[in-house]
Amino acid sequence: MSDLDKATETQINNIEAKTGQSLSALTEIINASPLTKHSDLREMIIKEFNLGYGDANLLVHIAKKSAGPIISDEGEKSIEAVVSEIYSGKNASLISIHDEVMKRIQQLGDFEIAPKKKYLSLRRKKQFAMLGPGTKNRVELGLNMKGLEGTNRLESLPPGGMCQYRVFISNLSDVDDVLMSWIKTAYDSAG
Repeated sequence: MSDLDKATETQINNIEAKTGQSLSALTEIINASPLTKHSDLREMIIKEFNLGYGDANLLVHIAKKSAGPIISDEGEKSIEAVVSEIYSGKNASLISIHDEVMKRIQQLGDFEIAPKKKYLSLRRKKQFAMLGPGTKNRVELGLNMKGLEGTNRLESLPPGGMCQYRVFISNLSDVDDVLMSWIKTAYDSAG
């Protein structure tokens, strides 16, 4: 099972815990609805079960047996398809770093993955991180958090951007306890 499959499985388990409903029961509710548009079904699930966008989106995809759980900027695509595109060509060598970072983040708990064209947005109540290729030799991790002093490794970014800090990850050994402490701070502050 890939890290992304594990993330989806964890997300489903968390949805079941939040709603008190099994995946099959939630699927039946979606399929019994007279609504037909994906966006209408997603909104129904958000309202009825007080779920976030990503959780509701995943449920509708599963119920309708579509290719994947997330909407990207390019239209509906699975997480796996988007990650495969992001880490193709000159970025292919970075997938092992990406997978390790995602594996470690999944250990923190529940979050949503919202793929974009060139990176993954990781969210709880709000975005806490962005992960994607920085250059052909390193992965860029953007972090949303406040109150830390920038360092050579934890670069402070100008106000008004999508993230307050950035870290470049060049090899697996960079995915260490220091990096994870920064990610945990961002994760905790998101909700």
